[in-house]
Amino acid sequence: MPGPNFLLEIGVEEIPDWMIPPALEHLRKAFTKLLEENRLRGKVEWVDATPRRLVLAATGLPKGQKDSVETVSGPPKSAGEGAAQGFARKLGVTVEQLETLSTPKGEYFSFQKKLTGRAAAEILADALPGLILSIPWPKAMYWSSKASARFIRPIRWVVALFGSKVVPFEVAGVVSSNISSGHRRFGKAKVKVSIRKYEEALRANGVLVHAAERRAKILEGIAALVEGRGLQMRPDAALLETLTYLTEWPTAILGSFDAGYLSLPSEVLVTVMRHHQKYFSVTGAGGALAPNFVAVMNVPGDPEGLVVAGNERVLRARFNDARFFWESDQKRKISDRVASLGNVTFQAKLGSYLDKTNRVVDLVKQLGGNEHAQRAALLAKCDLTTDMVKEFTDLQGVVGGLYMRAQGESEEAAAAVYDHYKPLSMEDTVPGTVSGLLVSLADKLDTLRECFRIGMIPSGSRDPFALRRAAQGVVKILLEGELDVALRPLLDGNVQLEEFFLDRIRYYFREIRGFAYDEVNAVLAAGWDPLPGAESRLRAIQKMRPTEDFEPLAASFKRISNIIEQAGFEKGIPYIHAMLEAGPEADLCAAFEGLRGQVASLRASGDDAGALARIASVRPAVDLFFDKVLVNSPDPNVRRNRLALLSSLLTEFSSIADFSEIVTS
Repeated sequence: MPGPNFLLEIGVEEIPDWMIPPALEHLRKAFTKLLEENRLRGKVEWVDATPRRLVLAATGLPKGQKDSVETVSGPPKSAGEGAAQGFARKLGVTVEQLETLSTPKGEYFSFQKKLTGRAAAEILADALPGLILSIPWPKAMYWSSKASARFIRPIRWVVALFGSKVVPFEVAGVVSSNISSGHRRFGKAKVKVSIRKYEEALRANGVLVHAAERRAKILEGIAALVEGRGLQMRPDAALLETLTYLTEWPTAILGSFDAGYLSLPSEVLVTVMRHHQKYFSVTGAGGALAPNFVAVMNVPGDPEGLVVAGNERVLRARFNDARFFWESDQKRKISDRVASLGNVTFQAKLGSYLDKTNRVVDLVKQLGGNEHAQRAALLAKCDLTTDMVKEFTDLQGVVGGLYMRAQGESEEAAAAVYDHYKPLSMEDTVPGTVSGLLVSLADKLDTLRECFRIGMIPSGSRDPFALRRAAQGVVKILLEGELDVALRPLLDGNVQLEEFFLDRIRYYFREIRGFAYDEVNAVLAAGWDPLPGAESRLRAIQKMRPTEDFEPLAASFKRISNIIEQAGFEKGIPYIHAMLEAGPEADLCAAFEGLRGQVASLRASGDDAGALARIASVRPAVDLFFDKVLVNSPDPNVRRNRLALLSSLLTEFSSIADFSEIVTS
């Protein structure tokens, strides 16, 4: 298989690691669009990056566009000879060269204009400067003057090769060439490259272009360091990804620290190592934290141990700070810090964290939280006033729980505070105790209610209070925590907030739980509160869907819904037994009334699948009714009664799902 025949490398000063993957995805899509819009075959083979370069390789690009013919439509033939001459003159041809184009609106003068395809190199030279500068960055800047181009970092070099030739263009004052740059410390400043030997040339100059190779090198290096020592690296996918995009030639090193620091909580030590030093923590026998760490440096080796010693020295200073904060904070009970929350602003229009705390305590009481949950709600934000959290902000909540344990508060309350920020993402777990679930739920609901109350509603990518994450956390807590809590009454009747939650609920059921979109629409249309009940009905629909009765039943309900809607029938009007005709009509009514109690009983016991199966058993009676009975009877009273029967049937059984939302084949 032929390799790439186009290569683009954008050389820059170091890009923040977290910005790189989105930039690469945009680069891939933008180049693919460039090819499509210019009728060029070919595709992006790969995109990749290091901190100092964004790279794209494409394969199958032709030398140029194919010649084509464009039909240019002119005035109608009925406009006469003068119009034809004007059209021909505009195109630079004679009237004799014009053709006739027949359309539904009549005949028009036309001309088959031959277009000579442009060279691919010419198209790329014109388009690439704009493509490069179109990469979106959270904080793009001007690097010379306001008249210059904006980019995340100054562009230092650009490699653009089409086959063996340079694609000539200039961007941000830099002219494209075939000259790249090696590792900042261990490679040549100027490295001549070709498409075929691009990766080889950079490897020889201290750069591993592909992130996957750097990632593997880090893991292999760590495995070699801990082998035979009884040690194991604590897995941390996010930190691994960060280090992959911070380095061009990563090398893992093993360091150590005084075991006396292990008297501090492991959460504090791990946070200092991970968030402040970007070190992997290490465990020993039994999974306990070991007095070791793994750092990743961006150099080939550390033969004299100077880098290890430097990292150990820096970590020792950070641990000393943490120990000082721990001991200093312990001199004051966490319960004595509640009043100090009045000096910590939650949001300018929403008051202090003390105001928020009082609201959360009231909400936990409303949710039925016991004395431990209420105590946790009162103390949950107190660690915001501690020196430890001021220095290590990632420890919010965790520190509060640790201090509560150390100071003799109940374990249930301490665990609730420790967990109350959870879940931090869709991958994170929910709090492990009922009190923790209630405090976390109340905290997130309060933030959402108050922000929506003052009009702080997320729009586009703007969400400064992470309200989407908070709402997703509420949904996750209610479902995975199996809390029998009705959400809607807690939303203060705010319609916008209800719709906001519905979007999160739909996303959760579709993307996280894997239910089909029409199943989700059907169940939520029948009611979504409480959420565990909605999930139970979804599982019932999912279980029944493969059966032979499901689609015909859904089609029948859809038919009933359409009939009632088209008739403009007012729901809630009862049917009259005496007016039912013997046969299929009376049989449908009997089947319906016989099932109604059974379905209600099964649903009350939580057996939604059983209830749905009983509903499905009415299908033959429904089919026979539609086959033998004329709903739109000439007699208006008979017609009204039949509509009332169908409406009652639809209303009763649509409490599980609105079957009209189900897509049938």
